[in-house]
Amino acid sequence: MEQQIKWVKNQMNEKSQKVSINFLSFSEISKVRQFHKSFPEYSTTPLQQLDDLAARLGVAGVYVKDESYRFGLNAFKVLGGSFAMAKYLAQSLGKDISELDYKRLTSEEIRKQLGEITFTTATDGNHGRGVAWTANRLKQKSVVYMPKGSSETRLKNIQAEGATASITNLNYDDAVRLATENANKFGWVVVQDTAWEGYEDIPTWIMQGYGTMALEALEQLKTAGVEKPTHVFVQAGVGSLAGAVQGFFASACPDNTPVTVIVESDQADCLYKSALANDGEPRIVTGELTTIMAGLACGEPNVIGWNVLRDYSDMFVSCPDWVAAKGMRVLGNPVGKDTRVISGESGAVTAGLLTELMTNPDMAEAKAKLGLDENSRVLLFSTEGDTDPVKYRSITWDGECPTPARR
Repeated sequence: MEQQIKWVKNQMNEKSQKVSINFLSFSEISKVRQFHKSFPEYSTTPLQQLDDLAARLGVAGVYVKDESYRFGLNAFKVLGGSFAMAKYLAQSLGKDISELDYKRLTSEEIRKQLGEITFTTATDGNHGRGVAWTANRLKQKSVVYMPKGSSETRLKNIQAEGATASITNLNYDDAVRLATENANKFGWVVVQDTAWEGYEDIPTWIMQGYGTMALEALEQLKTAGVEKPTHVFVQAGVGSLAGAVQGFFASACPDNTPVTVIVESDQADCLYKSALANDGEPRIVTGELTTIMAGLACGEPNVIGWNVLRDYSDMFVSCPDWVAAKGMRVLGNPVGKDTRVISGESGAVTAGLLTELMTNPDMAEAKAKLGLDENSRVLLFSTEGDTDPVKYRSITWDGECPTPARR
């Protein structure tokens, strides 16, 4: 397996005519956050200010949004699924989402009005757990399909939320197709952040749901005396999270948008390959998609997310597994008085990449293109904790996926 980090500067973001990001505006995402606030489990997840790491790397600040605290589910994904499911139910009832807070949504009265609904999705773990958790609270059913190679621990966590869940012998994108086929057959509702023709509403709502995390982070930075980050690094699978974060910051900071770096696994780097092609069209990656970054093992871009990333992002980076493993070790073994962040395989790849950019001479050109220097304030999103504890220990204790020796 190739050990090198690959990157491409985005050349498609210079056009004047860009896709609308109004659906990810500060005002729209504020409404989404208001909905999330109605959950009894809601609290703002920590933004860890890693001053000693920043000093070690030679930047002004490193800030890590730690989503391992989200709703007790150890990952951010529930933000998207819960909001999309609520929007779907609101639409079914002919109501606005503002009329349906958590308490009303989960009431017996609403349950009777809706009748029995089964939600279905494909997932490597975190998204499926969020969908199962929300369906359970809504007193509805869920069916979850996982791609081959998925973690048994993550499967059990989904089943514990009341879902009918199984690990298939399919890759992620084929598992999405299976969920869709069965939804059409049995009248279920698909909750997927991958968009296709005729299926755009729910992926859009999921992206808006992820916006809560970005809005919180911006407010937390301001509280810490930082008007906005100079750089945002965000990981991507299908690109829904990345598109949500990119769209929010481009909308919230239109005059001076942070430099944004989109980070993928090199085994599922559909966005990087799309940027490399440089014709504006999304590319698909097929095959096994075998990577420790299970949450990023997606070969087909969400076209809604891709359009946002194409028009607003600055760089696309394709990372081998060792970069994620390095990020896990960096965050899990803090410098000086920094707070420890327990970050999973998909959550830590941006920390690993930032470390390489600032310390590896081979990355000097990419570092220069991004304008990373002693004045940079970098925002990262650790999107999951140790959702697979066995894997986490294997990497952080036993040295799985070691950093290759420098030439």
